[in-house]
Amino acid sequence: MTERSPSLSAEQGRSAVLASALLRGALAAGLGLGSVAVLVAVLWISSPAPDSGPGEAFHAAAGIWLLAHGAELIRTDTLTGAPAPVGLTPLLLAALPVWLVHRAARDVLEPEEGRGAPSPGSAFALVTGGYLLVGAAVALYVRGASLSVRPWSLLLPGVLVVAGAAAAGVWTAAGRPLGPPPSWAPVRLHEAMARSRFARRAEVVGRSAAAGAAVLLGGGALVVAVALVWHAAPVQTSFLGLSGDWAGRWAVLLLALALVPNAAVWGAAYGLGPGFALGTASAVGPIAFTGHPAVPEFPLLAALPDQGPGTPVNWAAGAVPVVAALTVAWFTVRRAAPAHGEREEAWTLRETALTTALGAAGCGICTALLAAAAGGRLGTRALAEFGPVWWLTGAAAVAWTVVIGVPSALLLRAWRLRGRTGAEDAAGEETEADAEAKQPEPADAKKPKKQKKQKKAEKAEKAEKAEKAEKAAKAEKAEKAGEPEKARKGKKSKTSEPVAPVPAPGGGRDDDEDFEPYDFLPTDPWHARTTEAPQAPENGPAGPSEEAPGVPDAPDTAS
Repeated sequence: MTERSPSLSAEQGRSAVLASALLRGALAAGLGLGSVAVLVAVLWISSPAPDSGPGEAFHAAAGIWLLAHGAELIRTDTLTGAPAPVGLTPLLLAALPVWLVHRAARDVLEPEEGRGAPSPGSAFALVTGGYLLVGAAVALYVRGASLSVRPWSLLLPGVLVVAGAAAAGVWTAAGRPLGPPPSWAPVRLHEAMARSRFARRAEVVGRSAAAGAAVLLGGGALVVAVALVWHAAPVQTSFLGLSGDWAGRWAVLLLALALVPNAAVWGAAYGLGPGFALGTASAVGPIAFTGHPAVPEFPLLAALPDQGPGTPVNWAAGAVPVVAALTVAWFTVRRAAPAHGEREEAWTLRETALTTALGAAGCGICTALLAAAAGGRLGTRALAEFGPVWWLTGAAAVAWTVVIGVPSALLLRAWRLRGRTGAEDAAGEETEADAEAKQPEPADAKKPKKQKKQKKAEKAEKAEKAEKAEKAAKAEKAEKAGEPEKARKGKKSKTSEPVAPVPAPGGGRDDDEDFEPYDFLPTDPWHARTTEAPQAPENGPAGPSEEAPGVPDAPDTAS
């Protein structure tokens, strides 16, 4: 059948590839939803006295799965009867759908041998569309349950999270390239991205920013771990008091583990200075713990510092952003000042400082995004604000990393380039831009130089003609003084060419800036340098018999 209808087979093959991409997106959503549903079902089965049936458990699992995408839930089963929003997303739980979508988009563009692959745009659209179809069905399923979803939160940030993960998967499958900027971007940006050094600088900025954000997150986790150990007694009391059976305690433990990344971001915000909010009337920072917090009973919240002004123990959390700034500086200087044998590739001071500042800005952006994802409201009144303020946390991260990172990068650069003299530093510190300038110029760039050489050759030719004209004039005067008629005729034929004017010394440049004076004319007689110099009569003036080499005669046009 393939041999009889090749065009139909190709169309069927392309349709199968597109359907496979759509199915992969739906399958990624199903895997994530199934994982959460299995976990909730196990906890419900292990509970000794569940207060609801399996339908309510699966509704809760669907709501938790939507919460993992950043959607805001509405909890109707409250003590007061008023609906309460739940917008705090467990970041560890959110890592599951993000990874599944990323892997699905990447695998679509890396098919098995013998099977085709769609275009990157088609892969992105189909994987995202298949995933969102399942998400829309789940949102309809939980409608009217005790945990329903707020519709607008499905679009932002729900759809944005799925689309971002799919785009990251497509970019990974393509080799993580830095593609051309959009058409509306400035021309200078297009020219900069066309150079190879732009990609290398962008890679350094990305690596330093990611390293700085990772150090901030790890330092925040360390702050939380120290606080949990410091307040071990109240943490244990809170954990044991939330549930009397082991099934409930396992649920509390799993929820605490899912919120550990959130707590790490909160710890980073605490070390940066802005801290975080515990409701509308309380703020926690290293300087002071003010207000009256309205917090629920939970083990992670039991590790909060004591109320009142901070102590040196609280101020020690400021070491986290310092280490992050030094990390940004180190990752930049590793490429800005290569050690030992590669010192000729060292960047300039300006390039090093600018790249470090850009890495610091990237670190601040990453920190702000994490802070925005780590917080959320848990109610409508006292708990309407819960977590770090994203823009304050991002601004503090930029300030710390720029103020400490840029000077540290310059000092590290000087330390790695120690032992070089000033002359070596000036001569050997060649940037990649200078190296690119030394590359062979294209043919279009060499045209002005060729035109300049051609002008010089034309001027030299004019000067030579002027010299010949002067010789012809002297020959005519000599012929009138007594040379034979034959020589006179020969000379007249030689002087029949148009005579170019002789440029006057210091003038006659015709306002040409590229004018270059030719060498002085030789002082030997003109007939001493001609190959056909006429023989003077016996009673006439005798000329030298030697000929000057290297000067050709004027052509004899008389014959």
